Amino acid sequence: MRISDHLYRGIIFIVLAASAVVVLLPFLWMVSTSLKPDLRAVYQFPPQWIPDPIAWENYPKAWNSAPFSRYLFNSVFTSVTVVAIQLINGCLCAYAFSWLKFPGRDWLFLLFLAVLMVPNEVTIVPNYVTLSRAGALNSYWALIVPFMATAFGTFLIRQAFLQVPSDLVDAAVVDGASHLQILRHIMIPLSVPTLLTFMLLNFSWRWNDYFWVLIVTNSDLLRTLPVGVIAMRAGPEGGSNWHYMMAATVIVLLPILALFIAAQRYFVEGISRTGLRGG
Repeated sequence: MRISDHLYRGIIFIVLAASAVVVLLPFLWMVSTSLKPDLRAVYQFPPQWIPDPIAWENYPKAWNSAPFSRYLFNSVFTSVTVVAIQLINGCLCAYAFSWLKFPGRDWLFLLFLAVLMVPNEVTIVPNYVTLSRAGALNSYWALIVPFMATAFGTFLIRQAFLQVPSDLVDAAVVDGASHLQILRHIMIPLSVPTLLTFMLLNFSWRWNDYFWVLIVTNSDLLRTLPVGVIAMRAGPEGGSNWHYMMAATVIVLLPILALFIAAQRYFVEGISRTGLRGG
């Protein structure tokens, strides 16, 4: 039995290690390419994983090849704003669907969840036409308003709120606490891992959004980092200079990677806690 257990664990380890290599290989190649001194080193065969010499200057050259400071501001501003608004809306809706009693609550929540079945691509044209008629294209409104509400966030946070012991809520009601006080002092503090998970996921989606930003903006003053990486190809350091392109891509990925590393404990805990209880 012990030999069988060791063999099983060995096979699992090998499979997981091979999967990790497959996942990490493109990222390692991206970092390696971003540090190569010229195109000859990029196209060298067999490839050289550790460049010699290492060209750290590729990063400032890539950053200065386009208005990346403006792109960075736009990415941070739109991502943080959308996450903050969605968090407020998600908490309010999740509390209503989990602890308030009103006619048709469950049917309304079922209809709310039906939105999750609709692909995002289906909503692009209606949202674009609506913003166009409102004269909001090429503005921060176009980057924020379509994402102010979230069905996924409401579902995720509701699942966390349902796991709060009802005794705590009953005690708060007896003490005269209002719904907002219950939400603020009980629901939110006891659901921090799930809220951080939602914030991290949503921030990542908004930070990496490319297509929507591309179609609703036409000015460098409003473009975000993912669109800026593609736009830099038209600059002096772009084109087929893949070492500069990869350096810019690394710059775009670093904030998301840093956030995940900093919040991974809460992220794993939030994922494991949600979806354990229905209601």
